Amino acid sequence: MNLQIMLLNFPYLVSIFSFCMGTLIVLTQPNLIKKVIGVNIMQSAIFLFYIIVGDVQEGIPPIYDPTLPDAIYVNPLPSCLMLTGIVVGFSITAFALALIVKLYLYYGTISSPNFMKMK
Repeated sequence: MNLQIMLLNFPYLVSIFSFCMGTLIVLTQPNLIKKVIGVNIMQSAIFLFYIIVGDVQEGIPPIYDPTLPDAIYVNPLPSCLMLTGIVVGFSITAFALALIVKLYLYYGTISSPNFMKMK
């Protein structure tokens, strides 16, 4: 019984574990590039969670078929929103990496504790 429940909830557990790992990376790593990677891991976990929530057991793709009047369709909205989120996440990652490059050129380091010492 417990194994069956674990297998049913496995995607949720993977999503939660990934989000926790991303949070741990962001909180413990002083390197700014590693922090950006941690934020990207957290974003991927959120995308996975929303896509899992939008899935319907035994659902068919959301294409209307008049021969199946009682069909159960998969919800397309979470997938569409996550595609938008992926684009926004990519843009934010590119902007953050550009800022890190500028910080490196100006200060000569990408370690966050060193910035506080330079004040």
